[in-house]
Amino acid sequence: MGADKRGALESLTMKPALFDVCVSGSGAVARALALALSVQGWRVALASEPGSLAPREHDIRTYALNARSIKVLERLRIWPSLKQFATPVHEMRVKGDRGGELHFSAWQQCVSELAWIVDAGALERLLGDAIRYAPHVTQVDAVDGQTPGVKAALLAVCEGKHSSTRETLGASFDRQPYGHWGVAARLRAGRPHAGVARQWFRSPDVLALLPFQDPAPGASYGLVWSMPQASAQQWLAEPAEVFEAGLMKAIADSDPAGAAQVGELRLHGAPAAWPLAVAQASPWSGPGWVLLGDAAHQVHPLAGQGLNLGLADVDVLSSVLRDAREREPWRSAGDERLLRRYERARWLPTRAMAGLTDGLLHLFETDQGLVRELRNTGMGLLNQWRPVKRWLVGQALDR
Repeated sequence: MGADKRGALESLTMKPALFDVCVSGSGAVARALALALSVQGWRVALASEPGSLAPREHDIRTYALNARSIKVLERLRIWPSLKQFATPVHEMRVKGDRGGELHFSAWQQCVSELAWIVDAGALERLLGDAIRYAPHVTQVDAVDGQTPGVKAALLAVCEGKHSSTRETLGASFDRQPYGHWGVAARLRAGRPHAGVARQWFRSPDVLALLPFQDPAPGASYGLVWSMPQASAQQWLAEPAEVFEAGLMKAIADSDPAGAAQVGELRLHGAPAAWPLAVAQASPWSGPGWVLLGDAAHQVHPLAGQGLNLGLADVDVLSSVLRDAREREPWRSAGDERLLRRYERARWLPTRAMAGLTDGLLHLFETDQGLVRELRNTGMGLLNQWRPVKRWLVGQALDR
């Protein structure tokens, strides 16, 4: 080959690959966005750190998916396969720390289920499998958040709460740590869960059991236990039998009848923990870039809405880009006006959910007698006020 031909070939191979959208991230939100845009025909680069898309060896996380998230996964053709790793929630029983109680049911809401509890590892694995066969998605390696070989009209940042790209784009991230950690574990139960999710607001911790089908079909739970950092570190250091005894005591002290209905709980694998905070980025978008998921917002997990908010972000952004392609084809995917439409549509729902979870946590943090009486009385009154209950559940189903 002549020198001129070789030089021309080398210059071609050194040119950056051209895409419509570069999705930066490796989690469920990043994968779902890449697939959603691919379905619409956009040329997508999925940029992630080498090895980050590989399945985790042991993932104890569970997600509570609402109706809107299920619809997103149905459009991506993921849900039929994921459903075998999911458990429907038919009832939600919430207890206060002095007799307050809330009871939500799918029957009262006129839906088949309130939510689905899914295995986090299975969700990410199935999204990854779909990406490998998506015709318009190219997986590229990112090093320290940089992809020098990629050129795209839009950079969609789905890197999570610790995003390094967010700061380089000039977006702030107002993060307020709670001083609490979320402790997660898989549990085998002594009695069938019957599709009932349970939550106990205790001062100063919040304990939730999410019905699941692994390790024992029909008799397992995913544990999410929010507690002060020092307490979490102490519990994580305890032997399994001590952790189990402490968990059972916490439930029995709050709700003896509930403890009897759950039965004896046994750990399946070691628990894990992570620090909790409420956070909001500003702005969420700019010329040629946009933030989604935990890179844009973070909420307390007591309502189980974190991933739902992220998948709703995917739903709205993909809809905005699809509509613009049909009605305003002169606009590129990175057009700032389009991205502001997405930001306006998602700002209020995420702020409302952050305010709700933050307010509930602080309401049950204080140990003052009068506040304790008022909050439990309020729960009881709300439990009798069915129209408001229906409205609240409806909001959670469609965030």
